[in-house]
Amino acid sequence: MNETKIALKVNEKDNVATIFANGVVSGSQVKIRDQAGRQETVSAYEAVPYGHKIAVREIKPGERIIKYGEEIGVATQNIRRGDYVHIHNLDSMRGRGDWEKGEK
Repeated sequence: MNETKIALKVNEKDNVATIFANGVVSGSQVKIRDQAGRQETVSAYEAVPYGHKIAVREIKPGERIIKYGEEIGVATQNIRRGDYVHIHNLDSMRGRGDWEKGEK
């Protein structure tokens, strides 16, 4: 039996949600819950570890990745709804002086 996994979208601006389940593999159904109690289900395209991010909508290259209402990175490639979002498809903005100076 393939049970539904849970992810949390904290802020309305978020384009990713945090997985709160073990065993998310390709084809897993992930129930995205938000603070207002709304829910939607996405199908994971690949394995997503506990505590990592899954895209809740399409994200284009150069678009900011938003988690918990904060910009945490920039997409380096097309990201589909249901894709695992991590260092293979985002460039972190945290601790980078060049972002603060507008050099990127």
